[in-house]
Formats: sequence, structure tokens, C-alpha cells
Amino acid sequence: MRIKSRLLKRLDAGIASASSTAQGACLSVQRALLLARHGQMAQAREQLTALHQLAFQHANAAPIAWLQFAEGLMCYYADFSDSGREDMAQALIKAQAHGDQALEALCEAWLAHLAYVRYDDAALLAHARACDTVAAEDDHGARFRLCTVIGLAYQSVSDEDACRAWYARARWHVQVDGDDAALSALMFNQAEMRVSQVRRHRLLAPQASGLHAVEGAAALLLGAHSVDHYDHAVGGSVQPDLTALLQAQVLSLDGRFEAAQQLYEKHLPQLREAGLVRLGCSRWADLAWCSLNAGKPTLAAQQAEHALQELSPGCDVDDRAVMHSRLAHVYAALGDPARAASHARQGEVEWQRYAAQLASRAQALRACDLVPR
Repeated sequence: MRIKSRLLKRLDAGIASASSTAQGACLSVQRALLLARHGQMAQAREQLTALHQLAFQHANAAPIAWLQFAEGLMCYYADFSDSGREDMAQALIKAQAHGDQALEALCEAWLAHLAYVRYDDAALLAHARACDTVAAEDDHGARFRLCTVIGLAYQSVSDEDACRAWYARARWHVQVDGDDAALSALMFNQAEMRVSQVRRHRLLAPQASGLHAVEGAAALLLGAHSVDHYDHAVGGSVQPDLTALLQAQVLSLDGRFEAAQQLYEKHLPQLREAGLVRLGCSRWADLAWCSLNAGKPTLAAQQAEHALQELSPGCDVDDRAVMHSRLAHVYAALGDPARAASHARQGEVEWQRYAAQLASRAQALRACDLVPR
């Protein structure tokens, strides 16, 4: 799939006209990361390996710092955890040492994002403030990431006015920058957050009918399909299977169990192959629920067991909560009240932990003095 990106063209032009080997190498690292963000992971890795060899030969500080940042970001793209934090922190130190403000701002923005992922809200805001201080007004890449992570934080605690303002500025930066992959990521993150909030509402208020108490299925599916269509238009994304699984979640919430089951069965196995095991437990539990409602209880029981096998220490609290709540419904319908009750209790514990996380984040954001710019 050919990448259609103004940013890619600008990077190619910059590499061609670079005034030094070091400058060209730094731009080449950024180009490789853009390939990764468009889903061309093998090509990105090949180019980064070649750049590592070049940096070793010339021992220039600037490319070495960019490469360490790249390794941290590649770790993030592998499993969407904060596993690349140490590399990014070391890249930040190197960038500060030789005065590379562009890399410093980008490291701070991404360290804020990784802090968001692990619910370290003090670090999130500290890195966000540092990024806001060091990033130039026209540093659209760093400011896009900063606006996105603050928008996500506000959206996660349902502060719609604040998140809308931050997302609007994020969109402005990414459109000026011509970074289609970043816009795709923003679209996915917004859609995924909306679906997660609806899913939480439905699991905690199962008496609600359909999705209409919170947000209609048509709107949620439109958001998920829009990401898919946009990715095809601009040349791919990091993890296309996640978009299909997002669509499956919406179909499941709307009671379209057979359609959801088909998507889950096609795309769920890819999570393990892609190294995204930590995202699997809640989705396998939902697949079990879909199979049960599609009249396949034996298959549902097998999938419920598989959901438990997918549970790992790296799973987010809300994914564990969703898994246990959904398995409580599955085992109740399968006629196993003891297991249903056990999962219901575990689900309550995880939902309480998740509520505490959100309450802590909301309190931290109330003290946030940043404004979108």
C-alpha cells in the first residue's frame, strides 16, 4: 500500500538536501518511524538497523539520540504499553545534552503519553508541562502528541468540553504538518474511547436497552469505519486488526452477535502474533458472549477459558474488569452459578480500582494549568 503523506515528501526532500551526514541521519530516523506508523514495520526496522550501523561508524550524538528515541517508540508500537519508557528517557537526556530542542520536546510529549498509559498522572502532567515549555509554536509533531494525550486524559474522565478543545488543536497541528498517520491514530483513539465508555456503561447497567442510553450504534460504527477508510486512503496504519476489533465490539454491544463473532474470530488471533496479548482477555470474553448468543454454548465455554489464558499482569484494569464482568454473564447463561458469582465479584473489585484511577486522574486534571495551543 503506497503512503500518501505530505510529511513523507517533506522528509524525503530534507534528506536529499541535508547539509551533513548527521542531519540526514536524523531525518532518516524520522522517516523510518513514519513508515512504522503507516504499518510498514519490516521496512522501518530494516532502515533503523542500517542507521544504527551508520551511527556506530560516525559516533555522532544527534543521530544516536534519535535512534534511542526510535527504539522506545518501536517498543510502544509493538504492544502499546510503556515498555519503551527507558529508551525515551535516555534519548531525552541525550537531546538535552546537545541542545536538540525538537527531539527534547518530542521525548517529553511521548513520555507524557506513556505516563497516561500507565495511569501515572503526576508524570503525565510533568512531562506535558515540560513539552509545552520547550516545544516551538510550530513544532507540530510534538504539540500534536501533547494535545492528543491531554485530550485523551480529559476524555477518559468524561470532560467533554476540555477534550474537545484539546482534540481540535491536535487536529490543527496534524493537518498543518501533513501527518496522515497521526490523524489516523487520533481518530482511532477517540473512537476507541467512546466505545470503551459505552461498553462500561452497558456492563455496569445491563438493564439498559441497546446503545441508545449513551450513544447510538450507528454513530459508533461510523467512527470505527471512518478510521478504516481513512487508513486505506492514506496508506495503512500500525495495527489494522485493532480497528476491526473495535467494530466487533460495537456490533456486540448492539446485539449483532453473529457479525461480531465473525470479526472477532478473524482478527483476534492476530493480537498474539502481533505481540498484543495484553489486549486479548476482554475481547476473547466478548467473543464467548457473542458465540453464546449465536447459539454455540460449547464454543462459548472454550472461548471463555481462552479469555482467562490471555489474562496477563500487563492487562489494563478496565480490560480485566470487562473480562470478569462478561465472563460472569457467560457462565450464568451456561448454568454455572458458582463461576458466574466468582467472576462477578472479581469484576466488582476491578471496576472499583478503575473508578479510583479515574477519580485520581480527574483530581490531577483539575489542577492542570495547561491550555491547548
